[in-house]
Amino acid sequence: MSSSAIPDFFKKDRAERIRLVKEHAGLTEEEARLLDGGISFAEADRMVENAIGTFALPLGIATNFAVNGRDVLVPMVIEEPSVVAAASRAAKAARIHGGFTAKATDPLVPGQIQVLGADMGRAAEGIRAASREILDTANACSSTLSKMGRGAREVTTREVGTDTGPMLLIELLVDVGDAMGANVVNSMCEAVAPVIERATGGEAVLRILSNYTTQRLARASAVFDGSMAGGPGIVGKMISAYQLARYDVYRAVTHNKGVMNGCIAVSGATGQDSRAIEAAAHAYAARSGRYTSLTEWSQDSQGNLVGSLEMPLSVGTVGGVTAVHPLARLCIKMTGASSAGELACVIVSAGLAQNFAALRALSAEGIQKGHMRLHARNVAAAAGATPDQIDGIAAKMAEEGDISPRRARELLDGP
Repeated sequence: MSSSAIPDFFKKDRAERIRLVKEHAGLTEEEARLLDGGISFAEADRMVENAIGTFALPLGIATNFAVNGRDVLVPMVIEEPSVVAAASRAAKAARIHGGFTAKATDPLVPGQIQVLGADMGRAAEGIRAASREILDTANACSSTLSKMGRGAREVTTREVGTDTGPMLLIELLVDVGDAMGANVVNSMCEAVAPVIERATGGEAVLRILSNYTTQRLARASAVFDGSMAGGPGIVGKMISAYQLARYDVYRAVTHNKGVMNGCIAVSGATGQDSRAIEAAAHAYAARSGRYTSLTEWSQDSQGNLVGSLEMPLSVGTVGGVTAVHPLARLCIKMTGASSAGELACVIVSAGLAQNFAALRALSAEGIQKGHMRLHARNVAAAAGATPDQIDGIAAKMAEEGDISPRRARELLDGP
């Protein structure tokens, strides 16, 4: 792959941007043509019920990313202005000091079987005695995982106290390989339910995975250049902004929303279950009993910002949406990720980059200046500007500091 540090990528026209992405990711002509249409109605109709059409969102490319020494162009699907540009600038600040170092742990996903009416004392012993049969039954659900040396690894029990009395919970821990894992884990939970009922004397009711994958984590860290952040004064303010997010839940929620701007944009582009990712991330932010920042920030002796992000991250490069959505498969190819772990490393790096960008904007000129400058094009278009007029109207409003529908209409009407 060529370098992801492409000067003035945002100034190039669409044809040149696509040419550069094709060159970087080794796309074929047929793959590049997918960027013109997304998915057909026939494809959408197979994916969901009662389909009536498709809904398009912008697909952008964040540049400058280096993840574990590998140059990466990062696809991002998001409707919010400034996110793609901000992530690219943040990656440039990290690139000076080697880019992002990221790691994903083994792809372990828990499945849960809720058991009602069991004798709690005897049930745990029954499960221990039947554990081999439970694991064998679960692994019979997927010959693919078994051949790869993956699959259900462990079965455990725990008691959960509730308002209606104690419940027994049987949990399978499954190595799902390069899949997100929902379908195979759910199938395993349903398959082992009869074995569990015989072993416990209770009734297996809920049989489903948990999206809170605390044993399937992704972590990224990077050193962001202090001079690119704006110097010692801005760096100090960024640290104080992080400290506020660490100790105030109201700030932490918006702080973590910025992290998700990066993570979910890449997840959306690559066909991941963004709802599961976001739910797990927010639960992880509250794992201490108090909701707090997902990221950690400090300042090194040279005045640079050192940041890290750790979160549960279940993603897949096989199966699920990636098997039926051609553009999602194409976006995975753009990242150069050859496994779910490598894709997780790209996603968590994008989340850390976006958090840096948000902290910097808040601590310097404020979040709205850059955001509204990019939003001006939407305002101009909504006011009725033609494609040839949009950039001129947007630039004039930004120059005047009056980005509003009223001013856009005035400029369109002329003197």
